[in-house]
Amino acid sequence: MIRRIRNIFRYLGPGLLVTVGFIDPGNWASNVAAGSTYGYSLLWMITLSTLMLVLLQHNAAHLGIATGLCLSEAATAHLPKIVSLPVLTTAVLAAIATALAEVLGGAIALDLLFHIPIMVGSFIMAVTALLLLFTNAYRRIEKLIIGFVSIIGLSFLYELNLMPVAWNQAVAGWVTPVFPHDSMLIIMSVLGAVVMPHNLFLHSEIIQSRQWNREDDVIIRRQLNYEILDTGSSMLVGWAINSAMIILAAATFYRHGARVDELGQAQQMLRPLVGDGAALIFGVALLFAGLSSSITAGMAGGSIFAGIFGREYDIRDRYTMIGSSLTIVVATLLIFTIGDPFRGLIISQMLLSIQLPVTIVTQIALTSSEKVMGRYANPLPEKIALWLVAAIVIALNMMLLATLVGPKG
Repeated sequence: MIRRIRNIFRYLGPGLLVTVGFIDPGNWASNVAAGSTYGYSLLWMITLSTLMLVLLQHNAAHLGIATGLCLSEAATAHLPKIVSLPVLTTAVLAAIATALAEVLGGAIALDLLFHIPIMVGSFIMAVTALLLLFTNAYRRIEKLIIGFVSIIGLSFLYELNLMPVAWNQAVAGWVTPVFPHDSMLIIMSVLGAVVMPHNLFLHSEIIQSRQWNREDDVIIRRQLNYEILDTGSSMLVGWAINSAMIILAAATFYRHGARVDELGQAQQMLRPLVGDGAALIFGVALLFAGLSSSITAGMAGGSIFAGIFGREYDIRDRYTMIGSSLTIVVATLLIFTIGDPFRGLIISQMLLSIQLPVTIVTQIALTSSEKVMGRYANPLPEKIALWLVAAIVIALNMMLLATLVGPKG
C-alpha cells in the first residue's frame, strides 16, 4: 500500500503545473467581475469549463505519453508545413498574450502592495520569471509552482473564512445554468480564461519529458492511468480555486451591492469590508498568481517555438531559450503600450479566444490519427466527446469575440 501511494505521488505534478496557467490574473478579472455582478449564479460556468478542460488536457497528455512528442513537435512532424507553421505561429502569439496578462497582473499586485509603478513592476516580473526559467529544471520548477498554487489556495480559503457565505446558493450555482441579463460577456470571458491554448501545448510537453520505455504497452497503460488521476485531481484544484474567487466576490461585493470591474478596485474594497489583512492577502496571492503563471507561459512559448524546429523543450537549447525569452520580453514590451491595465487583461483573453479553436482542432486531428498515435488513437466515443467539446468551445468563443467587437447596446 505504501509503495502504491509513493508511485502515485511520483506521477503527480504535470497537471498541477498546468493548473496555475488558468489561475492567472485574467481569471481573476473575469471571476471577480462574475461574482460581484451576478453573485453565485455563474458558478456553473466554472463547472462546465473545467469539465471540458479535463477532457482536453487529458487528450493533450495522452499525445505526449503515446508518442513522446509534444503538441508542437507532433504538428511539425505530421502536418504539412503550410498547415503547421500558421498553427504554431499563432500559438506562440497566444502564449505572448497569456504572458502579457500574467506579467501585467503581477505588476498590478506590486503596485497594490508596494506602490511600484506598473511599468517598473512589469520589468521586475519579467526579469524574475526569466531567471526562474533559466536556472531551474522541470522538477524544481514544479515544486516551486506547486508552492505558489498552495499559497493562492490557502489565501482564498482564509479570506472565505472571514465572511458569511450562502453555501446553499453556491451549491445551486455550481449545477444550475442560468443566463442573467447582460451576462454573456462575463460568461464567455470566464470560459476563455479557463480553456487556454498554451496549456494544451504545455501539458503535452511536460508529460512526455518524463522518460519511460515506450515499447512496453504495460508501462504506457500505467502512465495513462496515473495521468488521468493527475489531470483530474489537478483540474479539481483549479475548479476549487476559481470557484473560491467567484464566491469571495459574491460574498464580499455582491452582497453589499458593490460592482467591481478592476483588480485594484477589488483590493481597495476589501479593506472596509473584511479588513486590512484580507486586502494584503489578496495582493500577495495576485503576485504569486502572476509570477507562477508567467513561468508556465514562458515554458509554453519555449516549447511551441522549439517544436517548430523539431526540437524538444530544453531551456539550455537555443530554440527553447529564444522562444521563452520572446514570449516574456514581447509581452512586457506590449504592456508599455497599454494605458488601461484592466482593459489590457480583457484584450489578452480575447486574443486567446481567437486562437483557441485552431489549437483544439489541431490537437483532436493529431490524437485521432492512427498514423500519429498508433493503437492509442482516440476511440470513437472519445472522438465524439472531443468534437462536441470543440464545437461548444468554438461557438462560445466566437460569441465572446462578437460580444467584444460588435456594436454595443
